[in-house]
Amino acid sequence: MPYDWKRITLTPDTSIREALLNLDRSSMQIVLVADAAGRLLGTVTDGDLRRALLRGATLESPVEQAMNCEPCFGRQQESPLIWQQRMQRNALRHLPILDRGGRLVDLIHDKPKGPARWPNPVVLMLGGLGMRLRPLTRKVPKPMLMVGDKPILETILEHVAQQGFSHFYFCINYLGEMIRDHFGDGSRWGVQIEYVEEKQRLGTAGALGLLENPPEQDILVMNGDLLTKADLGALLSFHREHRHQATVCVREHRQQVPYGVMEMNGTRITRLVEKPIYRYFVNAGIYALSPEAVGHVPRNRPYDMPQLLSDLMRRQLPVGGFPLTEYWLDIGQLPDFERAQADFDLHFSRIAS
Repeated sequence: MPYDWKRITLTPDTSIREALLNLDRSSMQIVLVADAAGRLLGTVTDGDLRRALLRGATLESPVEQAMNCEPCFGRQQESPLIWQQRMQRNALRHLPILDRGGRLVDLIHDKPKGPARWPNPVVLMLGGLGMRLRPLTRKVPKPMLMVGDKPILETILEHVAQQGFSHFYFCINYLGEMIRDHFGDGSRWGVQIEYVEEKQRLGTAGALGLLENPPEQDILVMNGDLLTKADLGALLSFHREHRHQATVCVREHRQQVPYGVMEMNGTRITRLVEKPIYRYFVNAGIYALSPEAVGHVPRNRPYDMPQLLSDLMRRQLPVGGFPLTEYWLDIGQLPDFERAQADFDLHFSRIAS
């Protein structure tokens, strides 16, 4: 069906940030890049943008650094049947249509089939002591601290459920009964919750070894102290596309050195860089794991997620990174908790109960 393709057509110097905003506003899952004459230069998807960020691009980089320069397209003189066959053959949801001069004249796309439903289980790690948030966590587990008008964990559950996930494992330890009493079997939220109780604290991955039924499909694992609008469906699609054993959500962190940095070779200064800014990707506490990766977690032994990732890489198994561009906040310390209170209305107040 046709679509007003001009609304999602950008110039090559448009920033990656604006391309992400366009993707979010249009819900079309694609943007087009064209020159001043309207000739198609490339297409950009969510995955293209995240791969560009991993290569070193920033949100202010031009979108041409992320675009697919050889997109599939249809010709104006071809029949719609040819267009549909090309889309089916290449498993495409969108097909730009060009005239003889390579200029955009239309965009064909499949009609959306409604919200995706994901059968993949979501494992929430909820057993931590929350020591850095004392005294708030003396009598309340960190996931049950109130942010806005509800516990942190309730906001997480609602956001994930809205994305089409309905099967949850809650891994509990410290004051876990408070979590079980509040959420029960999950029916109030239209989901299924199973509880994995750690008799001893097993770290950030050890509870995966207690799952009664080993997963037969990819699973998501998420820390229970995060407020985020991460697109978990996009994470799973990225994970499958690249055939990773584990895919880690990563967040860009910038650090400015407050001094002039001297780069040296032996006793010689080779370069002076005044107050440089260094960029790093840090672990955002959200993971997609294959069943094989979960199988490497030992049973009833403390085991952290960095250990699992290191073990997989040591075995030469592929571990990938998925850059988060959405809102994300790790509520690890009191200043983070205070910021979460300020951010809640802006980012989460419209989540349906």
